[in-house]
Amino acid sequence: MALSSERLFDSLGHFGRFQAYVYFASVFQAMSCGIHYLASVFMAVTPNFVCGFSGNVSSVLLHNSSASSIEDIWTLWTSTENYIVVQLENGEIWELDQCSRSKREVSLDLAYEYKGNKSVFPCSDGFLYDDTKWKSTVVTQWDLVCDREWLAKLIQPTFMLGVLIGAVIFGDIADRLGRQRVIWFTSAGQFVFGIAVAFTFDYYSFVIVRFLLAMVSSGYLVVAFVYVTEFVGIKARTWASMHVHAFFAMGIMIVALVGFLVRTWWVYQIFLSIATLPFVLCCWMLPETPFWLLSEERYEDAQKVIDTMARWNKVSTPCKVSELCSVQQDDLASGRKGDDDTSSTKKHNILDLFCNWQIARRTITVWLIWFTGSLGYYVFSLSSVSLGGNEYLNLFLIGFQYFNYLSKYGWKIFHRRGIWPYISLHSRTVPNNCKITCCWKWKHDVPCRKCGCSFLCISEKCLDFHATFACWNHGSSEWNINHNASRNTGKTID
Repeated sequence: MALSSERLFDSLGHFGRFQAYVYFASVFQAMSCGIHYLASVFMAVTPNFVCGFSGNVSSVLLHNSSASSIEDIWTLWTSTENYIVVQLENGEIWELDQCSRSKREVSLDLAYEYKGNKSVFPCSDGFLYDDTKWKSTVVTQWDLVCDREWLAKLIQPTFMLGVLIGAVIFGDIADRLGRQRVIWFTSAGQFVFGIAVAFTFDYYSFVIVRFLLAMVSSGYLVVAFVYVTEFVGIKARTWASMHVHAFFAMGIMIVALVGFLVRTWWVYQIFLSIATLPFVLCCWMLPETPFWLLSEERYEDAQKVIDTMARWNKVSTPCKVSELCSVQQDDLASGRKGDDDTSSTKKHNILDLFCNWQIARRTITVWLIWFTGSLGYYVFSLSSVSLGGNEYLNLFLIGFQYFNYLSKYGWKIFHRRGIWPYISLHSRTVPNNCKITCCWKWKHDVPCRKCGCSFLCISEKCLDFHATFACWNHGSSEWNINHNASRNTGKTID
């Protein structure tokens, strides 16, 4: 079906007006995935805090600095090992640590250092938080510090567990029920669960709703990627699929901007959730992909979608479904000759990824590559508050560097520096598995025997997949591609 179905785009155009509408409408919602994936960076941050107390403060002391209130002393806080000395109006002097408080037995003079006897008490009166940066976070809302600190650290792992489960579940559902229905459900689910997070009444309801939000966010991102690639022709499929993740990066940039403007976590969550509301209102207009309709033998519905694409792209003679399926029907007829059961069709599932050792090895390899890349990316993204400097600028630049790489300005930078990436995408509509390879023009000549271009291979991924090496020929201004390239970066390509 894949090869014959590609004739559809030769007739209707690889990226016409209809594909542009469907593409940008779909990837716009991908911003919400980036938003919810990284929302916890500022929503679950732990500010400076000390143990709370009861009573009115008359004086506060931190090292050699004094103030009349604790709010005035936070700017001098430099380490979690510090403690604050407060004197109450009744004359009592307390040392406030992060997870305990001590009452001085002798309270004659207010001094930071004290060698006398102390009575240690737990933080039964709650905690005092530094609200100069963040007015409220989920940590301050439910006191997720000290012996409850592990609950705060569990917020993002449970979210990513939902991402894993959602990708598996909704990916399979999209193959069974269609991409359109899953996109409708997951986009609406992102908005509903995103708003619901802001109105959760305790920590456990917060984690549960966030888990459901992670499932629908992951489900949308996975299915939307396949959805747009099935509408785009092979000539535009590579860059179109790459730019899906550019909108994910835009979502990360929105998180940094909203986090800078809104410092109360539940208001911050509401603003993030309504950012992609326009798509929720119009997603019902998106059609089902013709490829999925053809795979389900819904030929009339597929023809309607093809006719709509032809009208939008101003094609007078659209391709007919009968023409697309003629080759496949001939193959099926010849393959079923002599077969007693002509009505049965093999249904594939995730276990087919391990049907033999070769496919299983490739599956595990791809999983390891995604694991390694995601691990490094999310470690830096989720730790942007701890990287030093301005935490909002840190996260914004993390999103911007990805977006800049995929933008035309990023490509211009690569052009000037002599870096030429060539990326081939594998999806259900692309028959060959291709390796992502980058060639870098280098001062030491390593000539390609096909075009004479000097290059150094920077990276190879997807081991044991069909290799695709691409070199830019400056003379003819075109790519020279060799699918049987050497696997060693220091060798020439034959």
